[in-house]
Amino acid sequence: MRGFIFVALLAIACAGEVKAQDAAAGEKVFGVCKACHQIGETAKNGVGPQLNGIIGRKAGTVEGYNYSKANKESGITWDEATFREYIKDPKAKIPGTKMIYAGLKDEQRTNDLIAYLQQFDTDGKKK
Repeated sequence: MRGFIFVALLAIACAGEVKAQDAAAGEKVFGVCKACHQIGETAKNGVGPQLNGIIGRKAGTVEGYNYSKANKESGITWDEATFREYIKDPKAKIPGTKMIYAGLKDEQRTNDLIAYLQQFDTDGKKK
């Protein structure tokens, strides 16, 4: 009986634990994003804006990309928390966004994606 209780308590303690960010795993998550976005030294705007230096950047400001009015006027500066909210449900975070994506609900995959994106500075060079 004590063994069962110990295993149950251990399972409860570990249930809320989130693994560290993994940029390599995040690159795989970014595979879905590649349909619309690019990142890296040769990144260009496509269906969506290039994502170099996204964390710390003001929303709607990539030169040469035609953003929705909602995105340009959102007042958002992308940080980890704001990006998490957005990527989970883009249309809820910025109603009127042009981004057509149902959202990334998995917290670990979001952690990994952020780790991958944070590797790139505004010029697309890995930090």
